[in-house]
Amino acid sequence: MASAAEQLASNLNFSTFSKATDLKKRLWFTLAALLVYRLGTHIPLPGLNPEAYAQAFKGQAGGILGLFNMFAGGAVQRMAIFALGIMPYISASIIVQLMTSVVPSLENLKKEGEQGRKIINQYTRYGTVLLGTLQAYGIAVGLEGGNGIVLDPGWFFRISTVVTLLGGTMFLMWLGEQITSRGIGNGISLIIFAGIAAGLPTALAGTLELGRTGALSTALILTVVVVAIGVIALIVFVERAQRRLLIQYPKRQVGNRMFQGDTSHLPLKLNTSGVIPAIFASSLLLLPATAAGFAGNTSLPTWATAIIASLQHGQPLFMLFYGLLIAFFAFFYTAIVFNPKDTADNLKKHGGFIPGIRPGERTAEYIDYVLTRITVVGAVYLVFVCILPETLIARTGIPLALGGTSLLIVVSVTLDTVAQIQGHLIAQQYEGLIKKSKLRGGKRGR
Repeated sequence: MASAAEQLASNLNFSTFSKATDLKKRLWFTLAALLVYRLGTHIPLPGLNPEAYAQAFKGQAGGILGLFNMFAGGAVQRMAIFALGIMPYISASIIVQLMTSVVPSLENLKKEGEQGRKIINQYTRYGTVLLGTLQAYGIAVGLEGGNGIVLDPGWFFRISTVVTLLGGTMFLMWLGEQITSRGIGNGISLIIFAGIAAGLPTALAGTLELGRTGALSTALILTVVVVAIGVIALIVFVERAQRRLLIQYPKRQVGNRMFQGDTSHLPLKLNTSGVIPAIFASSLLLLPATAAGFAGNTSLPTWATAIIASLQHGQPLFMLFYGLLIAFFAFFYTAIVFNPKDTADNLKKHGGFIPGIRPGERTAEYIDYVLTRITVVGAVYLVFVCILPETLIARTGIPLALGGTSLLIVVSVTLDTVAQIQGHLIAQQYEGLIKKSKLRGGKRGR
């Protein structure tokens, strides 16, 4: 039998949306914030020679710069004020979440509720400033090392670059928080989504241009389209898939009346780690090739050159390590974001239990057992989604924006945002039903 929420969701229509004034304000705010972000990706960093930088970027576009450029919405290619993007904040968040699992004081803060969460968020901001400063300074030094990229090298350029790039990252962090609180969806995810989505039309046009010039056959382009549609369908299916554990609550007595025990479900997502494993695996594998590109292959020993060559896109060793790293980070990040012991303790505290499983430690072991099994399926799914498009990109020269990681982010964020919009519409319809019932009650009273 469908629940009341599911019945309301099925009855949502355009009239419901037109009456949702608060939802429309949130949507307009979100669109305006993303427009500000897109404008910032076109404001160039001062003190650079655009032609020299464009030539230097072209030689590094296949390395980690190409990956970061995809996440930054083309800001790295233009070396804009948002070139650092939101990645320092994401890295700081991962580090702080990891530390909350190993540092007792941070773990206690995590258990303090809203107040503890605010303190942890403040530590994340401090980490963002530190990481952003280091990365911005590295970019400034790297730009000065280029041939004629910086018009006036020196400490003034380095300091101004650090201040500008770090300021851009902090602004994006603030903008993401504003979208989360005053808009629709997760602000940080939407900023990454906007950057990737902005590059999709260009990537599609580039693919069609390769077909027009004869570099790609029509059959191959159609194959790519079919594979992309299949990957999107798979992402939608798996990201919505859950393993629901039945939770039962005992009977309770209020006065002389005995109430039947309630039942609910503990949903465990098939892919708890999201897109983090693909992002981290890509970054780690592309780092050696990018570092070698800055250092120059002539200064490297023969064995290092051979290893770097075998870690290029499409090479068997690259595919092997890429899949292994994705699987590793899938388990690693799931262990960080989901703690079976805390979940079991909360269930025990509220009187809930899994039928046939003793509350407490045995429940934690059972949840961990189920979570490990579904994470295996989730890791296999992530490896398949990322490796298959990666193979096509390596064999055909299709732009990176059409890869598995970008499709995974775009589809996942779209699903989450649509779910939040639907939630607001359901809440709006609930409020309408409550108002109608009150009006009817008032008329009957008269």
